[in-house]
Amino acid sequence: MAKKKLSIKDIAKSLGISITTVSFILNGKAREKRISEELTKKVQLYIKEVGYTPSHLAQSLRLGKSKVIVFMVEDISNQFFASIARMIEEKAYKNGYKIIYCSTENETKKARELINTFKVRNVDGFIITPTPDLEESVKALLDEGFGLVLFDRWMPDVDCSYVIVENEKSAFDATHHLIDRGCSKIALITVESDQIQMTDRLKGYQKAISQNQLTPNVFQVKFHNMEEEEAHNRIFDFFTHNPDLDGVFFTTNYLAFEGLEALGNLGMKVPEQVKVVSFDDHYFFKLYKPRITAIEQPLELIAEKLMEAILHQLDEAEINSEPKQFILSNKLNIRESSIV
Repeated sequence: MAKKKLSIKDIAKSLGISITTVSFILNGKAREKRISEELTKKVQLYIKEVGYTPSHLAQSLRLGKSKVIVFMVEDISNQFFASIARMIEEKAYKNGYKIIYCSTENETKKARELINTFKVRNVDGFIITPTPDLEESVKALLDEGFGLVLFDRWMPDVDCSYVIVENEKSAFDATHHLIDRGCSKIALITVESDQIQMTDRLKGYQKAISQNQLTPNVFQVKFHNMEEEEAHNRIFDFFTHNPDLDGVFFTTNYLAFEGLEALGNLGMKVPEQVKVVSFDDHYFFKLYKPRITAIEQPLELIAEKLMEAILHQLDEAEINSEPKQFILSNKLNIRESSIV
């Protein structure tokens, strides 16, 4: 739970003045209410020393709720995030809320700037796919009383609401599916990342490989800020140097797009020579020949639980309640790319 926050009442008691006086000074009404400049400076100095920040909840009660929720994701143009955004928009509207969308491009500096920008605009809450090293900004939002839900990834050191999927179990099941189909030389192609959703997918692959006494073969691509052509070339080189692979598991659909093109350019036939599975199903996988086996995340349920969690926090009757934390199951859609 969030730590106890210093209140206006605490400040007034420490300085031996009234709560009303502190409130007027905090709201820029010292001159209007004829509060001395000396006392104003004394309060301002004390606030700076103790690191006090006004409670968003108190501001909301005073100014009224904005009925606006920020939906901050890595890339709003990505099909996964865009699909959930559309579902959330509809559910929010039915509950009297509007959604503001923004993308962080997985850059921590940009994420912090966006959070600070929206905080001063008195939005009611945030739904965030966190970037690396965003813990302090997330804790600050909680301390200041904002509604907050994380999704797609979570933070082990922050006790807050989140909605995630079974990344490790799904990766284990997908890898085991390839093993069950006769694959013994299975590569994992993943992004170079220490974010928990990606490390969990890696763990799932490694667990299945280890349990079946096979040799792991992990290839990491630093996809962020990399041109698609460069990513394609690196995957192409990997396949060139590993011609005996009989199975490949891609941890994201955009890696699968580049990987399938590379396999085609090399003349490696799917599934006759190499069987393929991807995380994150995509409509393209149903059009590709052969159709691609993929892990489908429950988009509608994710959107439903995100709204349930954020509305739970924004309900005044639920203030200071325990966070809602959901871990949802995925579905492995088996298609021609992993069977002969």
